[in-house]
Amino acid sequence: MQLTIITTVKNDVNNIERTIKSVLLQNFQDYEYIVIDGYSNDGTSEIIQKYTKNKKIKYFRIEDKNLYEGLNKGIDFSNGEFIGFLHSGDFYYNNNVLSEIFLNKNLNE
Repeated sequence: MQLTIITTVKNDVNNIERTIKSVLLQNFQDYEYIVIDGYSNDGTSEIIQKYTKNKKIKYFRIEDKNLYEGLNKGIDFSNGEFIGFLHSGDFYYNNNVLSEIFLNKNLNE
């Protein structure tokens, strides 16, 4: 596994779906996607669960004290050689972002 992408979220029902779609629509496929939900109670977890059939997503609904503890838990669950963070509400500019990063990485080795 080359890359792990981690998203942490709590109560962001209006933005989480855009973030998830942004990751799942990437052309680059050598990644796992970890979503850490800090016990959202606004419908966020129901949106995330719509995407858990996708084998790329590992969904954890666990309590954390803050964003940083959630990120650290995501790191603990990760298997990637590289780790990237994409917070809820953030998104990749287009579907080629990860491909372009890893293509350039390979050219420079």
